[in-house]
Amino acid sequence: MSDFEISGSAQSHAIEVRDLVKTYKNVKAVDGISFAVPRGSITGLLGGNGAGKTTTIAMIMGLVLPTSGTIAVLGHDMIRDRHRVLHRMNFESPYVDMPHRLTVRQNLTIFARLYGVRDVTGRVAKLAEELDLTGFIDREAGTLSAGQKTRVALAKALINHPQVLFLDEPTASLDPDTADWIRTRLEDYRDANDAAIMLASHNMLEVERLCDNVVMMKAGKVVDEGSPRALIDRFGRSNLEDVFLDVARGRGRALAANVLEEPANG
Repeated sequence: MSDFEISGSAQSHAIEVRDLVKTYKNVKAVDGISFAVPRGSITGLLGGNGAGKTTTIAMIMGLVLPTSGTIAVLGHDMIRDRHRVLHRMNFESPYVDMPHRLTVRQNLTIFARLYGVRDVTGRVAKLAEELDLTGFIDREAGTLSAGQKTRVALAKALINHPQVLFLDEPTASLDPDTADWIRTRLEDYRDANDAAIMLASHNMLEVERLCDNVVMMKAGKVVDEGSPRALIDRFGRSNLEDVFLDVARGRGRALAANVLEEPANG
């Protein structure tokens, strides 16, 4: 039994990251970060290109081994015991295509079998009804519109009833109505299953709506953390996009603490 499995915090947190480092040759892609994602919550992982978000998510999912530090998912050490939890996790991104020549039903059936879903036919049918796939479930995936592909990608991500779900720009390129539909389904799934969701997005309005907590990264480090409202208030801004820009441009906590230097008298 690992230390994570017996710690009280690991039982209340779906994800717990401590002092996580990933070095590629002489470059630290992730530099000693720590944070936790409570069960039944949605956490945003934000940062500009090269901030370390993708590497962080890859390490949490067990796809990349960290250089140092620890990761627990659902109380299990992902470095030593990831086989005990991988079937309880899933990932969704509109940038990852399914095989185009297979139908939606065939794609979902294959993924259900890969995850060891017991009633494959029943699970695919239930998701088709819940996510409004029935009208095109027997069409080839390559013929679908962007909105249809996103709904199928979400069905694939929910196929195994994941308790931990990772989302990468889940509503990219969608019209406002379809994007709102997807966000509502994610909130419903979180509420119904006490699932933890980690969201990487550049849509700050989406983050403000969905996320209970936000972890902001820059150059491999966590530079700030808090609820969207708390970050907006701390930085003295009216929305999270302006907070993001402050962090990206290096103003960070200096602005939040109102300690920017006054211009020198000429």
